[in-house]
Amino acid sequence: MIRLPHAVFRNTWFIALLAWGAATATVTAREPQAPRLLVYCSAAQEQCIDVLSLNPETGALTKLSRLKTPGEPAALAVSADSRFLFASMRSTGQLCSFRIDPASGALQTLSVVEAGEDPAQITLDKSGDWLMTAYYVAAKVTVHRISRDGTLSPNPAFETTTREKAHAIVPDAVNRHVYVPHTGPNLIFQFEFHPDSGKLSPLQPPQLMRPTNTGPRHLAWHPSQPIAYINNEQGSSVTAYHQQPGGQLLPGQTVATLPPDAPAENSTAEIQVHPGGRFLYVANRGHDSLALVRLDSTGGELQLAGNIPTQSVPRSFDLDPDGRWLLAAGEATGGLEVFRVHPEDGQLTSVSVTPIGPKLWWVLCVTPPALP
Repeated sequence: MIRLPHAVFRNTWFIALLAWGAATATVTAREPQAPRLLVYCSAAQEQCIDVLSLNPETGALTKLSRLKTPGEPAALAVSADSRFLFASMRSTGQLCSFRIDPASGALQTLSVVEAGEDPAQITLDKSGDWLMTAYYVAAKVTVHRISRDGTLSPNPAFETTTREKAHAIVPDAVNRHVYVPHTGPNLIFQFEFHPDSGKLSPLQPPQLMRPTNTGPRHLAWHPSQPIAYINNEQGSSVTAYHQQPGGQLLPGQTVATLPPDAPAENSTAEIQVHPGGRFLYVANRGHDSLALVRLDSTGGELQLAGNIPTQSVPRSFDLDPDGRWLLAAGEATGGLEVFRVHPEDGQLTSVSVTPIGPKLWWVLCVTPPALP
């Protein structure tokens, strides 16, 4: 047996210790990973956007940070890679873009542009090159270019007058057509979209007229079928629209979002389709509930399957990308309620309520951007 000098043992042990320490340091440096899910909330009265994390296993919310905004933040949208967040300021008529920190989810303001009176809703096109905005008071829509660094063009690349109370602007799945529901005049504007220039050109017919006191408000697409679902604000209902080859929407079935014995005082707000395509949800303000609407295998047959009580005046809600959790924002209470989604039937179980702030106008749940 060969005996090594003690110095060799000491050096070998020291080298091993250094290697272990380096490995431990590497692991430690990588430990503060970004939360699995980030949640952004528009606290309008306090003029802030709150940043939270959502535990994808338990549904627990944790407050992370808060950013002061130049006006009352309302609609939120995120880029496909989750690097940039966009917000409309309804009180000041501005559009803002922010960088999302991949480690913490915190926001850094990138650009603030003057846009128009009361920008109610914003959406990115499928290429991520354009931010589309519908204006409730200015009665128009605009399209701003998004630079690679997340900044917005100071002036819109395209702008056109529509009608008052434009409440949403949503492209289709293939980025060829755009639709703008208007609650007041009961109209849905229909456009062809040109992603090379950001321009919109009217379809024929350019508008789809709906019955009086219907109030088409927000639009959500079926995940695999060319069917758009639009909730009717005054009508307390949801309508399925079948997209035709030329892009026009053809109305299909309409179902109520309230049980027969519900009080008449109600208006719908948000609509979301579950990623599985088997059911959708609509927020009822007045009844203060989320309507669960079942969809058949074609997506064209709708059935009201129940109403789940939620926070008072549920103006906004969102599903996490996997459809496991639903987060409902109570405008009147300022509380953000987390529900567990039962995948077999779409029923919801309340898990918690987190106070955010007065006039809780919007909630958006996103996957964090990749760490560099």
